[in-house]
Formats: sequence, C-alpha cells, structure tokens
Amino acid sequence: MVDPEVTERIAVRRAELDDLEEQLVKQLAEVRDERDDLAAAERVLTRMGEQIAAERAAAAPAAAQLGGKAVLLIPHRAPQVTETVLPPEYQRILAAVRDTGGPVTVRQAGEALGLDTGVRGKLEPLRGKLTKLADRGWLRKRPDGRFTLRS
Repeated sequence: MVDPEVTERIAVRRAELDDLEEQLVKQLAEVRDERDDLAAAERVLTRMGEQIAAERAAAAPAAAQLGGKAVLLIPHRAPQVTETVLPPEYQRILAAVRDTGGPVTVRQAGEALGLDTGVRGKLEPLRGKLTKLADRGWLRKRPDGRFTLRS
C-alpha cells in the first residue's frame, strides 16, 4: 500500500505544476500575440518605407548621360515636390528671383547672383537655366521675356 502522505504530496505537486502550466500557457499566448503584432507593424513600416523611397526617387532629379558626361535633369514642379530636390545652383536662382520681388530679366537675375553681367556669354547659361525652370513649372516666363515665380 502507498503511504497517504506521499499521495498527498504528489497531488499538491501536481496542482502546483498545473497552476504553473496554466501561467506558462497564458504567457506563451501573450508572447505570440505580441510577436504577431510586431510582425504586422514591421510589414506596415516596410511598406511605408518602400512608398517613401519610391516617392523620393520620383521627386529626386535623375542623372542622365550626355556625351559621357553626367547631367542633372530638373524635375517638373508638382505639389509634393519641393525646391530641395533641385540642384543647389537652381535653388539659388529661384531664391534670386524670389528676392527681387517682381518679374526679372536675365540680367537682373545675374546681378542678384553676382555674375559679371557685362559679358553676354556669362548670361546665356543663366538664360538657359531660367528657361528650363520655366519649362518645368518652377518659374513663369512672361511674353516680355522676364521671369516670375509660379504662384
């Protein structure tokens, strides 16, 4: 015959282990739920990161090869595209047009940028950049040849 004290100890220990098992099952379920939540959050963040990267890539000026030389392409102006996507030189041109406060000639823009406006050859590259900015929607070219900011 088995000692009743031993049987009682076994029953008490079984009850303790059952309680511990119940706690561990509950903890395991909580851990799995949290891991599932983290996996879902990670998928959302990855998707958002990909979307942001795609938007930035679309807004960033693309580099092209022309005669073996890298040339920056100026993006078209769009609501989500800011001046910061433009190369620094083009940002300075927009700032110069903005600072003059009104329609500017190529010469006035050149003076605002500190170019030697007495030499026509120094203004032609600027004229091309102003025209490119106008073609891409960053500036407006008036019929009289002066440039203003787009509103």
